Amino acid sequence: MDERDGLAARFEAQRGHLRAVAYRMLGSSAEADDAVQEAWLRLTRVDAGAVDNLAAWLRTVVSRVCLDMLRARRSRREEPVGQRAVDEPSDADPEGDAVLADSVGRALLVVLGTLAPAERIAFVLHDLFAVPFDQIAPIVDRTPVAAKKLASRARLRVRGTTTVPAEAVRHREVVEAFLAAARGGDLRALLAVLAPDVVRTADPQALPAGAAVEVRGAEVVARETVGLRRRARHTGIALVDGTVGVVAVVRGRLVLALTVRVDGDRIAAYDVVADPARLAALDVSVLDVETPAPVTT
Repeated sequence: MDERDGLAARFEAQRGHLRAVAYRMLGSSAEADDAVQEAWLRLTRVDAGAVDNLAAWLRTVVSRVCLDMLRARRSRREEPVGQRAVDEPSDADPEGDAVLADSVGRALLVVLGTLAPAERIAFVLHDLFAVPFDQIAPIVDRTPVAAKKLASRARLRVRGTTTVPAEAVRHREVVEAFLAAARGGDLRALLAVLAPDVVRTADPQALPAGAAVEVRGAEVVARETVGLRRRARHTGIALVDGTVGVVAVVRGRLVLALTVRVDGDRIAAYDVVADPARLAALDVSVLDVETPAPVTT
């Protein structure tokens, strides 16, 4: 094995960890792969033998690349994501991207997307990967104390400012049952979790052309939900405006949300929010109060 082959093997041993870091920073599997590839290219341009800790060096490079990508993303004006983005994800591997998003938590991805780039980098590295602040500081061009403050501000955003209601556990079970039935296209299970007189309202952007903005009755709502099951793979549970709801995330961006009213053990009503202005006004946070545990890869 020549020197380059040996270097490639050492890099491949770190690829999974680097991709996990980059995905949590960027929210897109395609962009995460680009960041990891850029790290490999930079590695080939340096004297790898002079690198004392290759894993830490690569993580630092990937983090800096992601920081630049986040800043570029923030600086350019992006078109609002509408129905097409929900139906047709632009990542080359939508199924794989959906699995990654589920492993991270879609609500967390939504909240991370609202953070300033340096806050996101500091939070991901410290809270999700247990990187000490003295290593984070040079990446975000701050002192260790300032880097700690960045992560602290981000942590407050992730946890949210709304007190989790006492009935959240019961409501979560109901909403999760609805979501599981929607993903599986299970009409019987949907009917079991929807109140007989359930009301579904929706922004026009969330509906197929000609669909009614308001629908009543479990049978009608359940059949409509089964017809839209493909969208459900992008969804996850979150706290939306203080109550248990659903968010749909594509490439790390909130494209749709459901505000849900639970009555007893059934869903009495839900509103599908897809209008960009209404989405921007929603208060979305991670339902679990505790910060996610550090990732092991």
